[in-house]
Amino acid sequence: MNFREKILSAEALKNWRSQLRNSGKKLVVTNGCFDLLHLGHVTYLDAARQLGDALLVGLNGDDGVRQLKGEGRPINSETDRAAVLAALEMVSAVCIFPEKTASRFLSAAEPDIYVKGGDYTLESLNPEERGIVEKAGGKIVILPIVPGKSTSSLVQKILRL
Repeated sequence: MNFREKILSAEALKNWRSQLRNSGKKLVVTNGCFDLLHLGHVTYLDAARQLGDALLVGLNGDDGVRQLKGEGRPINSETDRAAVLAALEMVSAVCIFPEKTASRFLSAAEPDIYVKGGDYTLESLNPEERGIVEKAGGKIVILPIVPGKSTSSLVQKILRL
């Protein structure tokens, strides 16, 4: 499969999810900006993938990243970020969502397991997102972060050059 075929539209996501469910596979879902892919990201994505049969990454669109991270972000466009993620072997599919929060995306994805990084706790997760996952019977897993590996620290390092 060409990696670009792993990038799903919101419309295609529902059918993809149904096919996965019908085959009895467990879906792990995560989401984020993934602006400058680094070791922390790939370590996290690999650990997430180990929790199930398929890994779906919800990707914040450019407007959502600007709302979350401020002007000057994202550094890479949503189409570039989606393509890089889709090229990773551990990623089964990528779906870009335009909103700041992942609520609509999670409603469509219906994860068996929803994974977030260690910079979150169950209490600090967006309550609407958490409710959507729990109401659908999904489990929430928080994975540890890789110390010293973040996009923000990478951007600061680049700015010091």
